[in-house]
Amino acid sequence: MMPKQAGRWGAAPNGLASEDFRKQLNGYGLTTAQILYRRPDHRWLLQSYVWQNYDLFPEFPELQRFLAFWVEKLEGPLHSVTVAHSRLIKPAELKTVDGEFRLH
Repeated sequence: MMPKQAGRWGAAPNGLASEDFRKQLNGYGLTTAQILYRRPDHRWLLQSYVWQNYDLFPEFPELQRFLAFWVEKLEGPLHSVTVAHSRLIKPAELKTVDGEFRLH
């Protein structure tokens, strides 16, 4: 049996919304983490890794799960993690505009 793949514009093959879109509706936002870690063979040397996934602010359970995996399974010890987060679906901003514009 072949795995399900997202169709055009991220829609699921059955025509329903993709899993990523459903996560966004449930409060998930796009989270990006820049991870600095020490090389196992040269501890004085730092290397960068960028992780990105949909996650919940402020607990970040997906990121916590990934970092736990890193500490348990990978040899490069973590130095620091910098996190950026943005909810992609949020209330619209409405601003009043002073003035009137006429077009023909």
